[in-house]
Amino acid sequence: MKYIVAILFFVFSSCVSAQKDHAIELVIIRSQHALLVKQGNMTLQKFKVALGSGGRKAKRREGDHSTPTGTYRISKIRESEHFHLFLQLNYPNTQDAKRALKNYTITRKQYRDILDAQTYGWLPPQNTALGGSIGIHGIGDETPDKIAIHRIADWTQGCIALRNKEVDKLSRYVKIGTIVKIVDKLPIKPRSP
Repeated sequence: MKYIVAILFFVFSSCVSAQKDHAIELVIIRSQHALLVKQGNMTLQKFKVALGSGGRKAKRREGDHSTPTGTYRISKIRESEHFHLFLQLNYPNTQDAKRALKNYTITRKQYRDILDAQTYGWLPPQNTALGGSIGIHGIGDETPDKIAIHRIADWTQGCIALRNKEVDKLSRYVKIGTIVKIVDKLPIKPRSP
């Protein structure tokens, strides 16, 4: 009997481990204007993206038009009148809130509200000085002018933008809870001797 229980435990553990390895994760590399769809160590898809028009610095407050850096999750997926499809992130995260509290950008109550939202899987408050409504979206009505601007400029208010057909394709990979890592650049892996 113990032998059967041990085998069942091993099989179950292997299945859970395999499921974790197969989870889809998005990695946005700001310096490369790239969005990678990753599954384990494998890149399944790569998209060129436009970012916030606020420059290279990471988002720190509402209205700075910068794209944040950090680890987030997709909290909502919805159609959008302005952007075709909107994959909302759970911005601000705990690190954003800690930094903002330390800099007196948000109140202690707002800090606790953000932490509670992160703890319970809710959408954090979107009306603090940190801003909100950060996500991945399309460009809406694809006029020749909009497509041309999208190809050459960062034009969003802090979001990550793709062409409409690309955000549709991306939406097939993701679900509520998918991890989204936004980094300035990928770390350089040391070469093995």
